[in-house]
Amino acid sequence: MQTVRLGRTEAFVSVAGLGCGGHSRLGMARGASEGEAARVVSHAIERGVTFIDTARIYGTEGAVGRAIADHDRPSLYISTKSWVGEGGSQERPRLYSAAEFTANLEDSLRRLGTDYVDLFHFHGVSLEQLPHVREVLLPAVRRQQELGKVRHIGLTEIFRFDTGHAMLREALPTGDFDVVMVGFNLLNQTARATVFPVTQALDLGTLIMFAVRRGLNSVAHAAQAVAELVAKGEVDEGALDPADPFGAFTRHPDIAGQLDLAYRFCRHEPGAQVVLTGTGSTTHLDENLAAIQRPPLPEEVRATLMRVFARATSASGE
Repeated sequence: MQTVRLGRTEAFVSVAGLGCGGHSRLGMARGASEGEAARVVSHAIERGVTFIDTARIYGTEGAVGRAIADHDRPSLYISTKSWVGEGGSQERPRLYSAAEFTANLEDSLRRLGTDYVDLFHFHGVSLEQLPHVREVLLPAVRRQQELGKVRHIGLTEIFRFDTGHAMLREALPTGDFDVVMVGFNLLNQTARATVFPVTQALDLGTLIMFAVRRGLNSVAHAAQAVAELVAKGEVDEGALDPADPFGAFTRHPDIAGQLDLAYRFCRHEPGAQVVLTGTGSTTHLDENLAAIQRPPLPEEVRATLMRVFARATSASGE
């Protein structure tokens, strides 16, 4: 497994990170048991994945805890997250107090069966919630960092509703956060201009989410997603085949298919470090890990994809 330096954390982690949320939640969203989900995590570790990302809301911390109990904890980089209020990323939920947010961390540590996490995120923060994070919750997490319960502090956006990264554009210049989780994919490449220049300048770690979600997981879904962008004037009509938008690229002898195209596009983007992938299938996981570790796309393919989607800003790929 290839590794990458995670910004100023100085941790070297796998370029492929196991995402334990998304639509699958390690298969638990489709009825898998915690034990079955734990086996997916163990399989990832055995394949060389050292970066594992979960969250309180996913319901998979217990599965991660079961899996990592059988492996060398210091060799793994465990990331988890908590909403900053009861309503998640809604604009006006009841926001957590510092004590409540600290209690959320303690709950996560208990479920994970560990006395520290390598990375603790403020999860899915909206622009409206950011002042509360900075003024109330961040000092509380820094106290936990001093106690050794948190190694590094992270921030994730709610990409489905913030496709232009408004929250991250406001938050990142302060340098308050060691690592950020950002949405980036074939359909929405806006982080290239608005997020990655800042993370690179400040040496922040980056985690790429939404590399492949529903909008890219099949030819039919990609056709629907691209049609919506064409209708909005964000992609030129006729630039891509309406029935198979990425077919002209996936027929290239060096590209194994649409998922291969999507993961490699993200993996080799300057400024991208860890690409997250999630599934409840070990076979599917192996395919994704292989794609993430393949070489960069042919330059002419990458250049065309950048040009075609240069104006696309509204899609998340969900």
